[in-house]
Amino acid sequence: MKVSAEVFDSNAVPEKSWAAVFADLVKARLTLLVLLTTLVGFYLGWRGAMNFLLMFHTLFGTALVAAGAAALNQLLEREYDAKMHRTASRPLPAGRLQPPTVAIFGGVCSVVGLVYLALAVNLLTSVLGAVTLISYLFIYTPLKRVTWMNTLVGAIPGALPPLMGWTAARNELGGEGWALFAILAFWQLPHFFAIAWLYRDEYAKAGFVMLPNIDPDGSRTAQQSISNTIALIFASLCPFAFGVSGKIYLVAALVLGAGFLLCAIQFSRQMTLPRAKQLFFASIIYLPLLLTAMVCDKVVK
Repeated sequence: MKVSAEVFDSNAVPEKSWAAVFADLVKARLTLLVLLTTLVGFYLGWRGAMNFLLMFHTLFGTALVAAGAAALNQLLEREYDAKMHRTASRPLPAGRLQPPTVAIFGGVCSVVGLVYLALAVNLLTSVLGAVTLISYLFIYTPLKRVTWMNTLVGAIPGALPPLMGWTAARNELGGEGWALFAILAFWQLPHFFAIAWLYRDEYAKAGFVMLPNIDPDGSRTAQQSISNTIALIFASLCPFAFGVSGKIYLVAALVLGAGFLLCAIQFSRQMTLPRAKQLFFASIIYLPLLLTAMVCDKVVK
C-alpha cells in the first residue's frame, strides 16, 4: 500500500486514548445502532416473560460480529479512508494500528461472534449474521468503487440486525420480522443520500462512486430521497398491520413519517448543504422515536 509517510506518522495526528481508538475501530456509534435495532427486533418478537439471558446472548454475539465487520471494513478501505478528511483519523490511516493487528482482531471477532450465535442463540440467527458480514464486506464494500447502486446493496446488511433479533426470539422468519427489515432498509437510503451530498467531494476524491458524484444538479438524488422516504412510510405501517404494535404507534409512525417526508421534499427543492444537514438530522431523530413508539405500544399476545 502506497500512502505518504505523513499519514502514517503517529506524531502528525492528535493523540487518542486506547478506548477512543477501539471505539473508532469498531465504529462504536454504528455498532450501538446495530445493537439497538437487534434489541428492538428481539423484544417485539418475544412472547411471554422476557428471557434476559437469551437477550444477552443475542446482543453479545451480534456485537462481536458487528465489531469484526467494522474492523475488517476499515482494513479493506484503509487506502481510501486516508484520502478523506472525515475518515483520515481512523486507526489504520492515522497509523495507530497496523493492518495485521486489525485483520486478526476483525477475523476473530467475526468468527467467534457467528459461532457464539449458532451455539447460544440459534443457527438461523447465525446464518443471518453471516449474510450480513459477507454482503457488507465482499459485496457492498467493493461496489462502492464501481456503481452508485452500492447504496441500495448496502441497505441490506444494514437492515438485517432487527431481523436477527426477531429470529433470535422466534427461531423463524416471518412477515413481522421482514417488516422491521424493510423499515431499516428504506430508512438508510435518505439518511445516506444526505450524507453523500454533504461529502460528495470527499467521496469523489477517494474514488467512491456515490449518486451525488454523478448527479451534478441533484435531481436523481432528490428523487431517490423522496421515493424511499415514501416507501419508508408505507413500511412503517406494517407493524400495526401485522398486529405487532397498536394504534398509538400507528399515529406516531404517520406523524414522524410526514415530518421526515417534508424534510426530504425541502431537500429536493433546495439542494444545499443546510437542507442536506436538515434531512440527515431528521433521519437520526426519526428512527429512535419510531422504534421507541413501536416498543412502547407493543401488542402483548
